[in-house]
Amino acid sequence: MFRNLALPPTRGTLGWLLQLAYTTLRLFGQNGLQNHAAATAFYFLLSATPLLLLLSYALQLLGSIAADSVPATILMAALYDQMQLENLAALGFIARQTQLAASGVGLLTLVLSSRWLVNAVQGAFGIIFPSPSKRNLVVSWVLPLIILPVLFLLMGIAALAQVTLSFLAQNNFIGTGNAQVLQALNSLFAFAMVWTLLFAAYWRLPRRRASARVAAAFALGASMSLGLLLMLFSTFFKLENYNSLYGALGGVVFVLIGAYFSFLLLYLWAQALYSYGKADITALEKLFLAGSGKGTGKVEAYIFGDIQRLLEIYGQVLPAGHTLIEEGDDSRTAYFLHAGRARVYKNTPDGPRHLGELNEGQLFGEMAYLLNEKRTATVVAETEITVLALPPQIMEELMRHSAPLSRRIIDTLCQRLERMNLANPG
Repeated sequence: MFRNLALPPTRGTLGWLLQLAYTTLRLFGQNGLQNHAAATAFYFLLSATPLLLLLSYALQLLGSIAADSVPATILMAALYDQMQLENLAALGFIARQTQLAASGVGLLTLVLSSRWLVNAVQGAFGIIFPSPSKRNLVVSWVLPLIILPVLFLLMGIAALAQVTLSFLAQNNFIGTGNAQVLQALNSLFAFAMVWTLLFAAYWRLPRRRASARVAAAFALGASMSLGLLLMLFSTFFKLENYNSLYGALGGVVFVLIGAYFSFLLLYLWAQALYSYGKADITALEKLFLAGSGKGTGKVEAYIFGDIQRLLEIYGQVLPAGHTLIEEGDDSRTAYFLHAGRARVYKNTPDGPRHLGELNEGQLFGEMAYLLNEKRTATVVAETEITVLALPPQIMEELMRHSAPLSRRIIDTLCQRLERMNLANPG
């Protein structure tokens, strides 16, 4: 009796990507995620500070071992050569002598600050992925005490392997070719580690989770963006410039700026992951508001003007004379009339009574969903019509997502109930 619209699969893809980007940036600004990125970068700096204290103790311990160990000597030389530890020590970031007890203080500070950092990330994700459910109290307290120390340990191992391989290659200990292969493998390991961490965050932190495949794809995009950011920093930003500009605080400023942009990308991709499931809802909202005469801005009208994707997902083409809604049915599907005309009838003892017409741009059939009742009228296609068929779960998402649309639907419902009361005064 009806046929779905068969559109080319690539048609409208570019427009949908534009809608996704617009929805992401709009929600990103509304949620104030740039401020959350700044706060998270600050907590990251607090977490990174005790690492320098622990590094000081590790260097002292490594120095005592290097006297009797060739590998330890090579590792010590690689650290000082590749990471410019002598300059950091001269600037006061690394103590030249550290007591054993200091490592315990640094470890305790690292554990506590890591909890603040993870809580900051969880708070931002709670805003990006709103949900009425509460997180398990034990997990929210225990997870931050474990995840950051483990993460910093893995990052330290990867960085240590990278600088050691670079040092060995420069001094021709293992050959340039072998060192480059090992460096590439180590970089791949570091990338995989970052991707795994982001995948776990994007998949497990939201309380209303996306599929693992979608979360993995967005984690890959975020990992590649972070890699590009690292390349840009290494090319255009130099620690020496910050040291000459800010003095001893130059290193702190450098780390803080890098962390800020990193968390900015982390939250941007997280917001894009959320918008991935909301882009069609936003497009439906703009379409319905435009159809009600409310209109949208010029930018929104351009971005959401292409509804081919919506037609592909929800569209149905019905012939003239087709009964779309039958009075007394239990169906809850709502419809948006995209093209054509339809008539509304009410069954009476004297036969069907014509109540009115439905024209392009009108949303109808939502009363059964809102009131959870049977259909109160019959809708028949007067001409061939194209409609968007919206199941109840989509209407629920729309009502939650858009306050203006909710007000418009409720206002329309009140007007219809008023007309029905006037038509049936008894």
